[in-house]
Parts: sequence; structure tokens; C-alpha cells
Amino acid sequence: MARLPAYLRALTEFRRHNTDTVSSGELAAAAGVQSAQLRRDLSYLGSHGVRGVGYDTSRLAGEISRRLGLWRNWPVVIVGAGRLGQAICGYPGLADGGFRVAALLDRDPDLVDRPAGTGETEGLVIGDVARLPAIVRELGPVIGVIATSAEGAQAACDAFVGAGVHSLLTFAPGLLSAPAHVHVRRVDVATELAILAFHAQGRWAGSIPPIGVSGDCDASGVSAEVTR
Repeated sequence: MARLPAYLRALTEFRRHNTDTVSSGELAAAAGVQSAQLRRDLSYLGSHGVRGVGYDTSRLAGEISRRLGLWRNWPVVIVGAGRLGQAICGYPGLADGGFRVAALLDRDPDLVDRPAGTGETEGLVIGDVARLPAIVRELGPVIGVIATSAEGAQAACDAFVGAGVHSLLTFAPGLLSAPAHVHVRRVDVATELAILAFHAQGRWAGSIPPIGVSGDCDASGVSAEVTR
């Protein structure tokens, strides 16, 4: 399931360029997977393509969209109207993926009632997080996004759970406590950068400081303590 969104994004690009059919190799390359993996994944959907022709991009995109639950335009409610929340609110990729920002909420009275976004969300006004239960009742099933500070993340999570939201995406560092029936996905930018740093340091293997030695680096990227 985790690879299906990548296939859908690739198919969307092919369709945007008026490509009606695509081979498994072309689709796999666009999605960043091996052809054999892609064929196995799509076989679970009952889609095997046509030998010598490939996959119908529109039909396959429709099948994947239905499997992912993207047959409807999902409303997204964001709690946290700071810089991160505003950036997510204005991200054009949400609309392309079948999502719409229905509300941007915050508890700060200095932010409430201010304009919330541009582009697709132009005209949206930041609301009071206290209205979250009423908003969820009005919208029906929603996907919640937590864009608060680390200190406010658990309170935002609790507010979503109390309002009956079962699907949450959090950008706040640290783990959240939520009931087992609530699905929480965490995006931790610092963790992802740390993973990249691990791979990047392979180029500078000789500069890795021993345990107990400062790792401060000079402008060249080499540890100042190691070179002294």
C-alpha cells in the first residue's frame, strides 16, 4: 500500500503529458521502484496490463485512487497556524492529490480570524481550535494535520481524537499518545536529515571524530578538533 501513492503520482504526470499507455518499466522508473516489484504490487489490484501495450494510465490511476480512498475529495483540517501550518495550507500538491484544506485552526487569539492562505485556500480564515468538534461534525470524515510546536502537539492530538478524527498526520517532533483505532503518521524532518547525514558522512570517513571528541566542523566540513 505504501508504494501506491508513488504509482499514482507517476501516472498523474504521464496523464498530464497526454500519455495514454505506459509500460511497466517506464512506470517503475518514474516511481523509483523495480519493474518486478511494480508488477507484483499491481497484480494485487487485479491489474496486469496488456502484453506489448502496457497499462492504461487513466484506468490504472482510477483503480489506485479507489483503493487509496481517493474517490472523494478529502477535507483536511490543520491545527497550528504558524509558519509550518501556513506553508502546508498553501501547498498546491494537496489539491493535485485529492485533498482540500477545509480549515486552519489555532488557539492563539492573535492569529484567529486572520486570512489563512493563498491559491487554492484563498479566502480561508484561521479559526479557533475550540470549534474543531463542530467543524468535524459539519464536514464528516476528515484527515487531521498537526503543525504545532512540540509542546502543543499532544493537546492538538487529544482535540482531534475528542472530535472523532481517526487519521492524523503530525509534523511535531516526538511521539504522540493516541488510541489504537487512531492512525498517526509522523513526518520528522530532523530524523530524515540525520539519515541523510549518515549517508553523506561516507564521503568524509576520515573526518569522523572519535567518541568524546567534539564534532564541530570548520568551513571545509572537516572536524576542527580532529585536524588540530
